[in-house]
Amino acid sequence: MVSDPVADMIVRLKNGVRTRRTFVEIPVSKLRVHLAEILEREQFIEKFMAVNDGRFGMLRVFLRYGPGKQSVIQQIRRISRPGRRVYLGHAEIPRVRRGYGIGIFSTSRGLVTDDDARRQKIGGEYLCEVW
Repeated sequence: MVSDPVADMIVRLKNGVRTRRTFVEIPVSKLRVHLAEILEREQFIEKFMAVNDGRFGMLRVFLRYGPGKQSVIQQIRRISRPGRRVYLGHAEIPRVRRGYGIGIFSTSRGLVTDDDARRQKIGGEYLCEVW
């Protein structure tokens, strides 16, 4: 059992990028699926799919690479942790890398990017940032 599913997903993505894998497999959960949907929509990953492994199921995330096999994900960083939660209001949401990256928030309306949170004027828990 993993105590922090978001950090586990981030570590698996970082390790997959570092070793130039075409895909990584992550145990499936609703939170991880929503996080993968945001990464796919923002074009940080190619696609993802749920794979039945006979037990709990796995989420297969296909990583995206640019020219020269350079990863689209330069960095992915966990902000709010189980020991120190970070909550921000819509007016306090920072720009990630001057708009070149995204921040992902857990709000009352589900997982949203920093731009969506600002547009909808909702705050929430600052889960991670990607650039």
